[in-house]
Amino acid sequence: MVMGLAGPNGPSVFNAHERVLHAPAQAVGALIDRLGSDDDALWPSDRWPPLVLDKPLSVGARGGHGPIRYHVVAYEPGLMVRFRFTSPPGFLGQHEFILERASGDAIRLRHIVTLGLVANARYSWPLIWRPLHDALMEDLMDRAEAAITGQPVPRREWSAWVRFLRATLKGRLGR
Repeated sequence: MVMGLAGPNGPSVFNAHERVLHAPAQAVGALIDRLGSDDDALWPSDRWPPLVLDKPLSVGARGGHGPIRYHVVAYEPGLMVRFRFTSPPGFLGQHEFILERASGDAIRLRHIVTLGLVANARYSWPLIWRPLHDALMEDLMDRAEAAITGQPVPRREWSAWVRFLRATLKGRLGR
């Protein structure tokens, strides 16, 4: 992850999480396609606020998770989905899930956040949102692995800071 690059709207963020999965692209792509649905096997809503959309995953669908709000601006079934942030205030950018071919029969599932930060977001991203986001994405990648392999992945232990943030923000995170 790269943080703190100068941009026209303040600091810029590039944050990526990925997992290489040995499975057909269709199986991994199906995980993306079910985001926000009743049978969503990717989003770790057992530990985090669920990803909820106002309609099935498609361009224009609006929603988010907890206090994070966004809408779908691009969607290629089985390949990628891109969301543009509408809150928290000061988040100017997007996040996306992408499938890429890895070596051999493997598929790389990536989640990428690209943001320009303005006003208080310059401080809230590195102190609050990034640690929570990083923990959420690692839980999500664990779920992807479990869904593909059919084997449970040991529950990841969060850092002391993430546990502190979750306890402090309880109720504001939607869970």
